[in-house]
Formats: sequence, C-alpha cells, structure tokens
Amino acid sequence: MINRIKALFAAPEGAGEDAGKTAHSVDELHLAAAALLVEAAHLDESYDKVERQAVAHAVKQEFELTDEECETLLQEAEAAQHEATDLYRFIRKFDSNFGREERLRLIEMLWHVVYSDGELHPYESNLIQRIAGMLHVTDRERAEARQRVLAAG
Repeated sequence: MINRIKALFAAPEGAGEDAGKTAHSVDELHLAAAALLVEAAHLDESYDKVERQAVAHAVKQEFELTDEECETLLQEAEAAQHEATDLYRFIRKFDSNFGREERLRLIEMLWHVVYSDGELHPYESNLIQRIAGMLHVTDRERAEARQRVLAAG
C-alpha cells in the first residue's frame, strides 16, 4: 500500500477513474480524505502536533492503517495539500466514489480535526460548509455531524 500511495502523484490526472476502478481507487480516496483533513487543520494557521495527531488518528482508525502506512499517508497528504491550488481534485474523488454515509463520515472527520485544538476558527467552519456543499451534504446533515462530534467530546 505504501508504494501505491507514493505512486499516486506519478500517475496522470484522471488515471484510475474508469468504470473498472483500479487498485489505486481506495488509496486515492484515502489520500484525498487525508489531504482535506490536513487542509482543515491548516486553516487556523497553526498546524501543530495536536492537529497532526488528530488527522493521523482519524485516518488510521477510519482506514485501518498500520503506523507506517498512516505516517506515509500523512506525509503524502501534507505534500498534496501544500501543492494543491484548489480542493476540487480531492473532493471529486468522494463525489464519484462514495455514498452518502461515507460523505457524512468525512464531514465528521473534518469536524473532529478542526475541534482538536479546542477552538473553531471561522475559516475552518467555512471550509467544512463548502466541502459539505460540494459533496451534496445538507446543512442539517452537516450540523448533525458537528453535534455528534461535540457530543463524543
């Protein structure tokens, strides 16, 4: 899996998006999710150890990764987030590959990461609102996901 994650950026844009779905599909989704989580963590201009650990915990738990796979995914996601000019390239992977439950789970993961430092920055909230809209997640569903994260503490 680690080599497949590293190879994602070597593949031309659009590779692996045919109807047959290649073995990269799941890894591309993992990378897209992690990059969105890293983006959310960066928005308050303080991507610290706590936020990085929150991103790591979210992807490790959600995607059942080993420590090594998680670290590789995080490094690749941080690089992808740094190089990205917009979020659409990450979001479209979810739009075409994930059902409603997975989209809602991504929104929950985003809320978890932005609250990991104990405060919600307006830019973070705005990002989640934009991502939810692009994923066709309603305002109500987004708010409910937020409440679930807050209730879980």
